[in-house]
Amino acid sequence: MAAATARAAVNRSRTLGAAVAAAIGLTLLTGCGSSDAGAVPDGWGKLDTKSLSVGYPKDKGYKEQPAADRSKSNAAVALKTEGGLRTGMVSVQLDFATGVDDAGEAAAAAGAGIGLGATRKATSDVRLAGEESARDARRIDYEFTSSGREQTPASGTPMTGVVVAGVDSKDVPFAIRINAVKGSLSAKDLDAFVGSITVK
Repeated sequence: MAAATARAAVNRSRTLGAAVAAAIGLTLLTGCGSSDAGAVPDGWGKLDTKSLSVGYPKDKGYKEQPAADRSKSNAAVALKTEGGLRTGMVSVQLDFATGVDDAGEAAAAAGAGIGLGATRKATSDVRLAGEESARDARRIDYEFTSSGREQTPASGTPMTGVVVAGVDSKDVPFAIRINAVKGSLSAKDLDAFVGSITVK
């Protein structure tokens, strides 16, 4: 009787040990490269590229631009058009600079493209969703006035923008921008834009 009880205890111990080992193994597997994804708000669409995905406010009139229509410098674009004018734009640029190894260098290169007339409002380090090795990025908030050229709002129209820059898990630099007529997107919308990014 005592022997049978001992064997049962050993079997229970082995079963428990196997279950714990399996659970640990599963944790290790799922921990290799984060599977977390950015939170794309309800009503938004998503631009997907080889380096990252990002949400855009589809419910506010933004529409993805066909590849044939967008600039070659952009990997993905969503536009808002009103009365024939581009009043909002989300764009993704990949591999846009050379010699870039980290988020700070990517932000410096992306910031240079903001424009001489732009006013930087804030710069902050952010942690994006996605691959652990690529989650560090930098956010730059800025304001500028429209030039009135190339179907943009009338010259002098106040605009607001955010650029998020970093380097993906394959060391490809990226810059994600959202520009819009000032006041058309709230601070919450801009934060949601940053929160929707998933790096690969």
